[in-house]
Amino acid sequence: MKGKKILGLLLAALLFTSKAGAWDDVTVTVGSETVPAFVETGVTYVQLTALLEAMGGWETQWDREARIASAETDLFTLDVPAQRNYVLADGFSFETGRASLLRYGRTYVPLRSVANLLGAQVDFVDWDTPMMVQGAGPAACTEEDFDWLCRIISAESQGESLMGQIAVGNVILNRVSSGQFPDMVKSVVFDRKNGVQFEPVANQTIYNEPTEQSVLAARLALAGVDAAGESLYFFNPALSQGQWVRANRTYYATIGCHMFFK
Repeated sequence: MKGKKILGLLLAALLFTSKAGAWDDVTVTVGSETVPAFVETGVTYVQLTALLEAMGGWETQWDREARIASAETDLFTLDVPAQRNYVLADGFSFETGRASLLRYGRTYVPLRSVANLLGAQVDFVDWDTPMMVQGAGPAACTEEDFDWLCRIISAESQGESLMGQIAVGNVILNRVSSGQFPDMVKSVVFDRKNGVQFEPVANQTIYNEPTEQSVLAARLALAGVDAAGESLYFFNPALSQGQWVRANRTYYATIGCHMFFK
């Protein structure tokens, strides 16, 4: 993925030119290219077309009637509806937290969430320190393990949002990377060291064909999209009390029907 070769997105300069409450223009550099950007109420927005071109050479099309900007990335078709707080990856909604904005006839998107969807992580220290966006590259995964990753995501979180399904995938991959669990996806899924780890293994739904969205979620989790941080556990409080997890692990976030813990 060409975008993965862009390991740094540097906030090179901050040019505050407007009064309080208005847009504050900033200069963002991706590799050697400058991407127009601004800050509004603490959120950095970048021009979508310039960002996609700099990260992967992806061309953006604008549907004037539908008011949607679209691009074919290496992982999915990206659609950005104007002034909505979500984007679409292959038609599946991915929440961005803040709505995209139109400025001077151009689409601007929240930097952190869209960079995350593209498999990059934004680290911001302070206004005098560069903002870095780094992509670790896709995680190694065999075809067999990819299949099991898709299946566990689908069985555990069918009906959840794309973000919720990615979060389940994050937990599986976090366990693979942790010394506390087996080092292959299939082994993590079927781990029985302290009892069956995942309900779909017990009720056999792990063998159901994964949904199209869960396949996308697996690809995105492997590409570095982060919804669950360093979480190693999750449970649905409607189905389980999660007493051991609550007592022994640190709460991270609730996404859809699941609570995630580090």
